[in-house]
Amino acid sequence: MADLATPMSIRVAATLGLTEKAGIAGATVEQLALRTKTSAPALRKLLDHLVAIGVFDLDAECGRYRPTSLGNQMSEDSPEGFKILLDINCVGGRAELAFVDLLETITTGTPAYVHRYGRDFWADLDTGPKLRRSFDAQMNWRFQVQAPQIAERFEWTRFSEILDVGGGDGTVLTAILHAYPELRGRVLDLSPAATAADIRFIAAGLDDRASTVSGSFFDPLPVGADVYLLSDILHDWDDHHARKILSRCRQAATPNGTLVIIEPLLGQGTRTATDLFMLMCFGGRERTADEIVRLAEDCRLVLRSTESVADGRTALEFVVAPGPVEASDAGPCVSA
Repeated sequence: MADLATPMSIRVAATLGLTEKAGIAGATVEQLALRTKTSAPALRKLLDHLVAIGVFDLDAECGRYRPTSLGNQMSEDSPEGFKILLDINCVGGRAELAFVDLLETITTGTPAYVHRYGRDFWADLDTGPKLRRSFDAQMNWRFQVQAPQIAERFEWTRFSEILDVGGGDGTVLTAILHAYPELRGRVLDLSPAATAADIRFIAAGLDDRASTVSGSFFDPLPVGADVYLLSDILHDWDDHHARKILSRCRQAATPNGTLVIIEPLLGQGTRTATDLFMLMCFGGRERTADEIVRLAEDCRLVLRSTESVADGRTALEFVVAPGPVEASDAGPCVSA
């Protein structure tokens, strides 16, 4: 359990594309070293460990290394989609490497990601288009099963317009609008994600019912939507920032709007390892339903219902309570 050689070997193999470069026929160390621009003697040691753990096979007669069925899951076109989580040049693999500075997080309570890379995750995401694209692709992978379930299992027909707050490139909203042709929706997110969502809506033939708003959920939100959706958003943030996001939704939803929060709940769809990752990477946390309800109540949002809407995802529906609310920079949302 304490061995770092195996997880790092798998990540390096995925980053180098060894599965793709070996192919079905396999390849010798020399061929793979040439194709990956690596040291042949060093690569042999890596490949031998991959053989030992069942990721590659070695044909001793011809000296060719071939990926096993397990190793093929690292392939770029594998249906499992694991490569984007393992490639250390992509956002998921890059974030995982910050675990080496976990001691910093446990000592100070601050994200190890900042300690390792010199900037927080969101600022790092904007340093290059490849990281941003890999983030969008990872979100698509995460919701490839859940998005259709969210569309099917929640009663969206009660609404006419959805604002998907922090909705990324529109994966979830696209699934909802496909399932309910009478609905309209918008995604609000930062400019790179909003642009990607526009492209998705056009490709899906939804541009007559779906649009985007470039902006941050820490700023005032567009008013007038029937329902404001926060899907996998709050767990990226500590309680202070989560309250600010909730207060913005509450302000925009006044007086008759609804807020739907869809999250993996601690102990119900998420693991302790994920909870630790959220802290290490973002300074965020997984929460129980009661913890989310308490945050919402601080912002004068009243729970209407709770239901499971996808594998590992729960929807908590809130309505606006009477009374003012402020999106202050400190303390709880509720104004005096």
